[in-house]
Amino acid sequence: MQPPADQPAMLYDRLPELAQLERLIAHGQGCLRAQTVAEVCAGGHALPVKLLSMGSERPDAPVVGFFGGVHGLERIGTQVVLAFIHNLLMRLRWDPLLEHQLSQIRLLFMPLVNPGGMLQRRRANPAGIDLMRNAPINASEPVAWLVGGHRLGGWLPWYRGPDGEDMAAESSALCEVVAAEMLGRPLALALDCHSGFGLRDRIWFPLAGSRRPIDVLGEIYTLKTLFDQAYPHHRYVFEPQSRQYLTHGDLWDHLYLQSRQLGQGLFLPLTLEMGSWNWVRKNPRQLFSRLGVFNPVAPHRQQRVMRTHLAFMEFLTRLAGSEQRWLAGHLRSARHRMDAMHLWYRDA
Repeated sequence: MQPPADQPAMLYDRLPELAQLERLIAHGQGCLRAQTVAEVCAGGHALPVKLLSMGSERPDAPVVGFFGGVHGLERIGTQVVLAFIHNLLMRLRWDPLLEHQLSQIRLLFMPLVNPGGMLQRRRANPAGIDLMRNAPINASEPVAWLVGGHRLGGWLPWYRGPDGEDMAAESSALCEVVAAEMLGRPLALALDCHSGFGLRDRIWFPLAGSRRPIDVLGEIYTLKTLFDQAYPHHRYVFEPQSRQYLTHGDLWDHLYLQSRQLGQGLFLPLTLEMGSWNWVRKNPRQLFSRLGVFNPVAPHRQQRVMRTHLAFMEFLTRLAGSEQRWLAGHLRSARHRMDAMHLWYRDA
């Protein structure tokens, strides 16, 4: 691929995910729409934050959003989203069932939310702000010192940004996209791809700032149950993020609470937290690399990660297209909420 005049080849060498994103946009002309929703500066480069979309343009169509690269060190999250876009574009060449599915639903992609952080090989954005601690909300319960978010300064990790100032450009872009494209629709599902915690892959849901159960707990449990039934051998742990730790300023808490204030539509934000400790356990030398703590280094492990998560991403798109079936039944939500309370909050 020849880089555009304003993007030198050296940039693509340091940020190959951006090069892959540009290739996918070029390849998907006619079915993949792209726009720049923010621009950030890092290392002398102006880096775009891109929003990609495909599928139905109906304002009431169910929507699924896939997000990655919120933390610059977690490149695998961006790579998983890019792999899914590639999968869809290749299948559109021959798969009429996928064409029909996309006529009924809308898909959104923000694979590289924090390009400056990824270019600089740091968790935060170029200003030192941890985007996942940057929303203007505080946890309602005590959080762990530093890890839960702080205002001391960007020289420490997990910095929330200056108190009272607007969110960072990257955080604002993500929130504006979700508010404009997802909130208020009959059904909206979001999957934000991260890595760096635990030995198991986890599917987290809000709240991150409180241990109280969310209003849509029954629907989350329904989603989990359907996936368990369809893929009984999966290795995901479904749980509220608050079971592991609490944080200030979580973007998905902020957006979920906005959706409840709006009072219409069903918004289910999920986080895929890939268990990077398992990769380090198999190759302890990765501990000596900043990227190795958060990403699989061995090619065969990276390929396995790409294969593993496509099934769950495809499952979410099918779920969006069958909302009237899986959300049907006037007793389902109450019964599943009781089951969810027993599974996740019985010790509360």
